[in-house]
Amino acid sequence: MTTSGRPYDADPPTTDDSLGSLVTHLTDDLGRLTRQELALAKAELRDEAKKAGKGAGLLGGAAVAGWMVALFLSLTAMWALGEVMHLAWAALIVTAVWAVVAAVMAASGRKELQEFDPKPDQTIESVKEDAKWLKTQNN
Repeated sequence: MTTSGRPYDADPPTTDDSLGSLVTHLTDDLGRLTRQELALAKAELRDEAKKAGKGAGLLGGAAVAGWMVALFLSLTAMWALGEVMHLAWAALIVTAVWAVVAAVMAASGRKELQEFDPKPDQTIESVKEDAKWLKTQNN
C-alpha cells in the first residue's frame, strides 16, 4: 500500500476523478517509481562492490604470500646459478626472469580491470521501460 492507501497494482484513476485527485495519484506513482528505481540501483551497485571488495581482499592476501614465495625462490635460484657462474650474473638472470613475469601479470591485470562493469544495467533498462510506460499514459 502507498501512503495514499492505494495498492501498488491499483487501477489507474478514472476520468471521473478531479484534477486534484489525478495530480495526487500521479505524484504518488512517480514518487514510488523513483524510490523503486533508486532501491534497484543501490542493490545492483552494492552487489558489484561486494564482489570487487572480496576479490581485492583475496588478491591482496595472495600477493603477500606469493611475494614471500617469490623472494625465497629467487634467492634459491640465484644461489644455485651462483654455483656455475659469478653470483652477480646469477642475480641479473633472476632479475630478468622476474621482469618478464611482472610484465605478463601487469597485462593480465589490466585486461581484468577493463572487464569490470559498475554500470547498473537492470536499473537502466527498468528506467527505459518506465519512460515508455509514462509515454503511453500521456496518450
